Amino acid sequence: MLNVDLEFHERLKCQLRLAGSSMANISRSLGISQSSVTVVSQGYRRSRRIEAEIARQLGTSAEKLFADRYNSLTTQNEEEQS
Repeated sequence: MLNVDLEFHERLKCQLRLAGSSMANISRSLGISQSSVTVVSQGYRRSRRIEAEIARQLGTSAEKLFADRYNSLTTQNEEEQS
């Protein structure tokens, strides 16, 4: 289940600005629409590629930045394998 978190999205935008980047920069670097980046950062959709690029531009890993998403994905996979 996806967890929509608009406050997290706003914090990401602030962190990106402080790092000299933006959602628009991420969309350009990936060759995708800015709305695609936004829906992932808000939690409406998942994209490892977009999450990884956001994290890279913030100098961290997607697993750390989006820990709740990756922890729930790991738990879900473990349950499916049981």
